[in-house]
Amino acid sequence: MRYDFVIIGAGSAGGILATRLSQDPARSVLLLEAGPDYPDLEQLPDELKYGYETGGEEPSLRTPGGHPIALANSKHNWQYVAKATDKAPPLPVPRGKVTGGSSAINFSAFFRGIPEDFDNWVLMGNNEWAFEKVLPYFRKLETDVDQHGDYHGSEGPIIVHHANKENWPPAQVAFYNACRAAGFADCVDHNSPGSTGVGPSITNNHNRVRFSTALGYLSESRHRLNLTIKSNCSAHKIIFEGKKATGVLVESAGEYFAVEGEQIILSAGAIGSPQLLMLSGIGPAQHLSELGVQVVQDLPGVGNHLKDHPKVYTTWRISDEYLSNPKMAQRGVALRCSAPGSHLPNDLNITLGAFVSPRANPLDSHGTAQNGELSAEQRIEMMIALLLPESTGSLRLASADPSVQPRLDYNYLDSPFDRDRLREGVRLALGLAEHNDLKPLIGERVEPDGKDLASDEALDDWMMRSATTYSHISGTCKMGPSSDPMAVVDQHGKVRGIDHLRVIDASIMPDLVRAAINPTVLMMAERLSDVIMDM
Repeated sequence: MRYDFVIIGAGSAGGILATRLSQDPARSVLLLEAGPDYPDLEQLPDELKYGYETGGEEPSLRTPGGHPIALANSKHNWQYVAKATDKAPPLPVPRGKVTGGSSAINFSAFFRGIPEDFDNWVLMGNNEWAFEKVLPYFRKLETDVDQHGDYHGSEGPIIVHHANKENWPPAQVAFYNACRAAGFADCVDHNSPGSTGVGPSITNNHNRVRFSTALGYLSESRHRLNLTIKSNCSAHKIIFEGKKATGVLVESAGEYFAVEGEQIILSAGAIGSPQLLMLSGIGPAQHLSELGVQVVQDLPGVGNHLKDHPKVYTTWRISDEYLSNPKMAQRGVALRCSAPGSHLPNDLNITLGAFVSPRANPLDSHGTAQNGELSAEQRIEMMIALLLPESTGSLRLASADPSVQPRLDYNYLDSPFDRDRLREGVRLALGLAEHNDLKPLIGERVEPDGKDLASDEALDDWMMRSATTYSHISGTCKMGPSSDPMAVVDQHGKVRGIDHLRVIDASIMPDLVRAAINPTVLMMAERLSDVIMDM
């Protein structure tokens, strides 16, 4: 069978595209997913069903990068490994391998980018992504049960909550008070234009259930006769006739088959999409030739311009009084502000939380205990994240074999401006910890230690050893005008020089937004669905 649309990847973007494009019963849609599919909430495993730290449970056992041990070893996680910096240990990079993609395994943070982020995209030659053009799609995708008005949606598939101040646990109240005492504004709604300061966290959780695109979108569309969802199917190569994409080579349970499509849409994420493009012959010609891949289109930007939000954790032992308090793990408050000395609004994010840290046995690069056992101790932490980094990394094929992970170099903190801002963010967090309301919670500081704080250079060295991922990888197939030699797609997702092939996911973002990227990816999929439907 030949489909009107073949979509590769049933994640944050792919689930929306499949739902919207199949609204026209005259158009046939095939949605391919490498991981499993759970057709309803009852069959969804708990590790996917429940978002992190939202239900008043005990602090979760986590890897050094901050991700639950259960997720680190899960079949629902691609379990990529990256290089963070020249001094950091191997970096586990979780990405969703299930319908819903990374929206099914993420932290459920639902902060939008600020208007200035989309102004930046316009300045880069992408005038279709101005804030006034994207706002209707942010509204379309959500039902915000706590905030209303012109900037919020009330009928969308994704349910959004703002942490109710009356329900904040004592640690979050103390953190809020510390931020206010330091001069930061009270922020009622982080998703309102012009907002800054400290206020309620925003999540796409409802009754503790993480509202992924699998639940919010595919649950409403999977019954359609013109939509076919094939799970446990890995795309190995895009098939071309000259410069026209005509199909996909797929593997499932060791069997190979080809599917044909009038339009091929790649939504495999910021790692999977550039990898598949390069495996198919689209990318930096010299790199592809070195691996024996026949070049279809020389696009040097494929795999370059990798962006992510680097973060570090300042940690303390929890005071004895709070050691067994299950609510220590809950997060409900977020600070977004300009890093000290920065001219950029909201380029820093700080939150307070707690976790159970594995200490008895070392973890390997996937977060697995090397001898199969773990012991733990509770810690309180502040996470400090840089939201608009200058530094860029890269993705390269390690092999022409699709089953071999690509090489990921995040190149965190390569820019002196990035180091300056994150360094001052760490010092800001340490200062907040001195507030009287937080002192009863906080015991002995663990990281950074006194030697790490002795000088700018020492603190930079600690950051380079400690930097980890916020799981917001993007930009590896960035959009841009034809005048940009590193642009991979135009602002409608069309691949340069190739007919009938689009990329629509986080990889096409021309720069990061100052927020968790998932809401922005959902918005992009909604907007480009309309563009395609109007063809």
